[in-house]
Amino acid sequence: MFERYLVEVVERYDFCPWARVAREQGQLAVEVVWGTPTVDAWAAACQAMLDRPTTRVAMVIAPELSIGSSALHGLRAEVAAKVPSAGVADFHPEAPLDLTTPARLVPFIRRPPDPLLQLVPFSLLDSVRGSTQTTMITQQAQILGGHVAPPRPDAAARIAAANHGTISADPDEVSRVLDSIAADRVASYARVGITSSLRP
Repeated sequence: MFERYLVEVVERYDFCPWARVAREQGQLAVEVVWGTPTVDAWAAACQAMLDRPTTRVAMVIAPELSIGSSALHGLRAEVAAKVPSAGVADFHPEAPLDLTTPARLVPFIRRPPDPLLQLVPFSLLDSVRGSTQTTMITQQAQILGGHVAPPRPDAAARIAAANHGTISADPDEVSRVLDSIAADRVASYARVGITSSLRP
């Protein structure tokens, strides 16, 4: 199920700038944790993948975990404290579509079939963010006067804005694909006995 989400959603709509390259070049590490894993179990799975020299993106998936989105976000913070070398993001299968702003849309984009944590080494994040730009008072005046261009938004803001534009163009199509993957998850897991109290 995760591969469907990765290929048919993340890669198809170009939601992540390094997803396809990481997968095709063997730089995507994926680990499954079963039942209700402890924070230490999450952290251990994360660190084991990050310790591999080829890992650019790591995903830890919990197919049997019943957890709300706010609780998963809290878990993310605990894991991040134990894995300080990487940025950690939480992805939850239950997220409404909210096109109000690019930031409010992020949870919907991060709607995989199962709860998961994504880790990206800070060294990779730093390489796409670029150097920090400090705007002095005189530069601010020039920007407001139209004499110089404003500082370029950071990578996260640029990605969020691009994703917002993509989904805004056809939100029903993206929702249809996500719903199809969720239904496939329910049927496939039932066949092999994987259970969870998450709503289909």
